[in-house]
Amino acid sequence: MDTAPSSTIPTPAAPAGAKDRTRLWAGLSAALFPGVFVGAVLLLLSSVRVSGCVTYGVECTRGLPGWLLLWSAGAAVVAFAVVLAAPRLRVRQWALAVQLLAKCTAILVVLSYYPDPA
Repeated sequence: MDTAPSSTIPTPAAPAGAKDRTRLWAGLSAALFPGVFVGAVLLLLSSVRVSGCVTYGVECTRGLPGWLLLWSAGAAVVAFAVVLAAPRLRVRQWALAVQLLAKCTAILVVLSYYPDPA
């Protein structure tokens, strides 16, 4: 009987019942981000203070710096690319966590312009 050497027998990387859904969650997060961003902006514009600031330039407050929005959105894009390209599960999981954190930071920057109720 002819047997193959043990080095040529493929072994599964993960248990048969476990499914890796990091790429699915990363894609879903990336697809929903523009809608969440627009929703946050619309929420801000519904405020009397923010709409007055945009329209008349009165009662304007400073939120978090705008460069933080750009850097967090850029970090989310890079982390999304890593999730899609990385071959190892642990790297994809960490990149997904970074992606979600960066997107939450970007939304926080937008919502930081929300005025205090007074």
